[in-house]
Amino acid sequence: MSSPNLPAWLPVLADADAAFGALKAAPDPAARFQQIARIADHQLDFMQAGKLDRQLERTLAELPEPAGYDTVRVAWLGSSTLDHLVPSARIAGLRRGVVMRSYVAPYGQYRQEILDPASELARFRPHVVLLCLDPEHAAIETGLGAARGDVEAAVQAHVAELRRLWQRAADQLGCAVIQETIPNLAPVLFGSYDRALPGSPAAVLDRLNRAMIDAAAEDRVLLLDLAGWSARLGHDAWFDRVRWLQAKQLVAPPIAPLYGELVARLLAALRGRARKCLVLDLDNTLWGGVVGDDGVDRLVLGHGTAAGEGFAAFQHHARRLKDAGIVLAVCSKNDRAVAEAAFTQHPEMVLKLDDFGVFVANWTDKAGNLRKIAEALNLGLDALVFFDDNPAERALVRAELPMVAVPEVPADPAYYVRTLEDAGYFEVVSLTGDDLARARSYQDNGRRAQALEAATDMDSFLAGLGMSLQIGGVDPHSIVRVTQLINKTNQFNVTTRRTTEAELRAFAAEPGNVALHFRLLDRFGDNGLVGVLLARATGDRLVVDTLLMSCRVLGRGVELAMINELVARAAAAGVTEILGDYIPTAKNAMVADLFGRLGFTRVEPAHGSPPEATLPRAASRWRLDVRAFTRHPNFIAVGDP
Repeated sequence: MSSPNLPAWLPVLADADAAFGALKAAPDPAARFQQIARIADHQLDFMQAGKLDRQLERTLAELPEPAGYDTVRVAWLGSSTLDHLVPSARIAGLRRGVVMRSYVAPYGQYRQEILDPASELARFRPHVVLLCLDPEHAAIETGLGAARGDVEAAVQAHVAELRRLWQRAADQLGCAVIQETIPNLAPVLFGSYDRALPGSPAAVLDRLNRAMIDAAAEDRVLLLDLAGWSARLGHDAWFDRVRWLQAKQLVAPPIAPLYGELVARLLAALRGRARKCLVLDLDNTLWGGVVGDDGVDRLVLGHGTAAGEGFAAFQHHARRLKDAGIVLAVCSKNDRAVAEAAFTQHPEMVLKLDDFGVFVANWTDKAGNLRKIAEALNLGLDALVFFDDNPAERALVRAELPMVAVPEVPADPAYYVRTLEDAGYFEVVSLTGDDLARARSYQDNGRRAQALEAATDMDSFLAGLGMSLQIGGVDPHSIVRVTQLINKTNQFNVTTRRTTEAELRAFAAEPGNVALHFRLLDRFGDNGLVGVLLARATGDRLVVDTLLMSCRVLGRGVELAMINELVARAAAAGVTEILGDYIPTAKNAMVADLFGRLGFTRVEPAHGSPPEATLPRAASRWRLDVRAFTRHPNFIAVGDP
């Protein structure tokens, strides 16, 4: 039985001594890092996380950029002691694909660090600033008799100061800002009546949190909901009054592993590492019983039993995720016709067959079927969450496919929703129309696949799609989605450079720079925003900073239309030369020769002089003569269909 302070969706580390002992036997830093990552995928208490973090720090000194992981520099600023939270957050980051480099500002110095352009914070150059304010520091004294209007004015003044700090951090440091909500630990004076009295400490803090949340939404500041989590699990679990008085530790050390999870999932979402697909088992997962043995009529689902209502609630939750853009898939050991009959014949079935992007029901191993599901959806395995009640199946998938998220599933279906909810696999930092339409786009892809099978050749298929490319700049309407795509696209991405909204906004505003997004439509539907192209003006040439495309539109010629547009704009601006860099990563080998296919000629980078000086040794540089360019033919019209 795990501690309630630990992430319950993670498996228990069966033999901690043996696992940690294996670190000493690792032959090199890369092997040691992989063992650290394997241990990090388990429940670890405060002491274990600290021990593992020390090993991680030593390993990263020898292996500063582990393959397949994003490095994120995080600055911790606050009015309480934060050092004890960092190790657990770093370990949690590993299971989210993030290597966290941390700077912890001196106690209580958050204002000075943000406002001073020569501070250690500025020298650290964070990707993310995490701002943590404790309830005593944030307290607003209005007096018990204060009118509602006076309280509102005091709250807005406090929030206005916070907004100035957020803006300064975003503008001067070019980083994302995460603001922690404030747990309501105000002393209760009049019992339940405190909440009805505008000037009571509890009521004022409630109003401050609400105003801060509203302001954060307007300013595109992210929230770490400490107030919500601590209220749900209990303030006594999260906060130790003695620790606060002794060391000004707001979050108690035993809760650090759970707190670290909350930080890590936000960093992962910022880097586009949130999961995109929920793969579901069927028997005893979506319903009680085994449909092949019990028959459709005897399945436990819906009204009449507590278990049946638990399974129905889980299906409702899955459908809500689908409506929010998460793709649903089935991976079940079953006869397909029998499994499908459950969905078409059971009167209380919430999910329907057309809610699933892929439906796999057969008798082969589930690890192999998960590979097929990822391939069918054109997703990486690290985009999948596999939810299965069978511990043997979970263990097999964890061993065979460690990149797939496999939560521990409780025995009682009443807790299925809570488990998936708490695990935070689908954390987002924004939600756009394209996100909401994602699940439908995968169903549209299925119809496109059928059209391809019916076509006599690829040209006839592409011509029959009726494709249209809409081209736009980076503006307030598109910047959220463009930032998302830049930070999560790994395969068809020549540099995999990451950016924040503030950095992207500044890039687009620079005279001469080209910042474009591309949306593809066809006769089957809207594919959404599928491409981004950023090029920096340098004298009489453009240097491609970012060229990427969503893999779901591979093979359609979108990249040809994108480069046609870039060259047309370059020629109109009098630019004679375009340079592009390919920076290899563990995932973007598919674009190693992209510039060559687009008409560029490879040139050897001179690493000793700018702008090539900052390129990795393995990078290649490519050049295009604008005056000699011939437009690439394709089957895509530019403009509305």
